[in-house]
Amino acid sequence: MSEYHEPEEKLTEEAIDYHRIIKSVIEELEAVDWYNQRAAATNDPDIKAIVEHNRDEEIEHACMGLEWLRRNNPVWDEMLRTFLFTTAKITEVEEEGEGGEGAEEDASASTGSLGLGSMRGGE
Repeated sequence: MSEYHEPEEKLTEEAIDYHRIIKSVIEELEAVDWYNQRAAATNDPDIKAIVEHNRDEEIEHACMGLEWLRRNNPVWDEMLRTFLFTTAKITEVEEEGEGGEGAEEDASASTGSLGLGSMRGGE
């Protein structure tokens, strides 16, 4: 069974790479949760230290994937810049950050592109 929702032969290399990084971030976040549960459940301080260390490594990996998404997709870039490192209530941040929204959405919708740009050239 395919891991794609569409026939693989219809997907572009860009869409397949996008899927790869999304799946990787999901897997890293699942591992963070597992290690965090293990740390919470154990009474052994050595085990707790080990699984907390492992959890934090998985957080690093998830962040690397998120950064790739930010660098390669203007919507991810906009949303991460809007919500991360703010002090306002999370549910109020969007209202404060609304403004020039929609121009990039319209451009990618008209081309059928994911809006990833060139994945070979970095930012």
